[in-house]
Amino acid sequence: MIQTLAVYVHRLDPFALGPFGGFGIRWYGLSYLAGFIVGFLVIRAFARRGLSPLKPELAGDFIMSAAIGTIVGGRAGYCLFYQPALLTDFSSSFPYWGLLAINNGGMASHGGMIGLVLSCIWFARKHRLPSLHLMDLIGLTAPIGVFFGRLANFVNGELLGRPCQAGFAWAVKFPQELLDWGRNHPAFASRDFQEVVEMANAANANAGIEVAPSLIDQVVTAVRHDDAVAQALSPFLVSRHPSQLYEAVLEGLVVFACLLWIWRRPRKPGLITAWFFLIYGVCRILGEQFRMPDAHIGYEWLGLTRGQWLSFGLLAFGAFGLFKWSRRSADLLGGWAQKKGARESAPVHK
Repeated sequence: MIQTLAVYVHRLDPFALGPFGGFGIRWYGLSYLAGFIVGFLVIRAFARRGLSPLKPELAGDFIMSAAIGTIVGGRAGYCLFYQPALLTDFSSSFPYWGLLAINNGGMASHGGMIGLVLSCIWFARKHRLPSLHLMDLIGLTAPIGVFFGRLANFVNGELLGRPCQAGFAWAVKFPQELLDWGRNHPAFASRDFQEVVEMANAANANAGIEVAPSLIDQVVTAVRHDDAVAQALSPFLVSRHPSQLYEAVLEGLVVFACLLWIWRRPRKPGLITAWFFLIYGVCRILGEQFRMPDAHIGYEWLGLTRGQWLSFGLLAFGAFGLFKWSRRSADLLGGWAQKKGARESAPVHK
């Protein structure tokens, strides 16, 4: 008889190195770095093969501008779409404005896309390049960054999945759910949970780990380095879908594979961007069916999340772009699978 495996309790440390005095190198930051590096390599390869009017020596500058656009747009988008209160949150401690407090988390992929579009337009005007083609290059490589980012979301134990059956093969229990609930979490009503708290405090003390004064933070920290605390806490946690991994596959690998297949032949500038919005929008809507909505927002109209409604906007924009850009006269670009001398051509748009 096959023995049922115990549900995995999430114990991954968000720090790849450290922390040292509260600071360290986080997996989330490394995921951004990995995405930009791989994106740079792909775009430079396109340029070197003559598949793009972008010069190979400009690939690094282009990725740098895209990185700035992603970070600025992602943070601004989070504040606008999910936490408007941060726009008016000022304090006497660094960085003084909630909008700039990226160290506390909060990036929106939809906002990052807006930032990327604006950075492409700026870079195109500066170097006299077709902005739609630059957007296509970013559209092709962006899913790679999304893939790494979603993996980092899983490592951080954030953007939790929806509850699933305890016997589900991929079920995960996230101690971080205590952070969302706070003292309102049902566990706090149990006397047995107080024993878990005492075990966590003792484990942290024995390991010489300094943690935040919150009891919840102490428990979450102890779980990462103490087997007994993890085992004792498990019964109080909900079995959940690892939605971050689902979205890494859907929004990352699936979108990238589809776009790579579409661009095997030369296409008019803008079409890859339009297809990115369409395919990403569908994958995001599907993926969020397994993900909890933001705790302070909850489910919205028709039981959908804020991210799903924003993705419907991407679908509309993608459909409009596919219709508009497919009808314009322009040179066909890309076509990584085409042999030299076999590329299609079209009238240049004036």
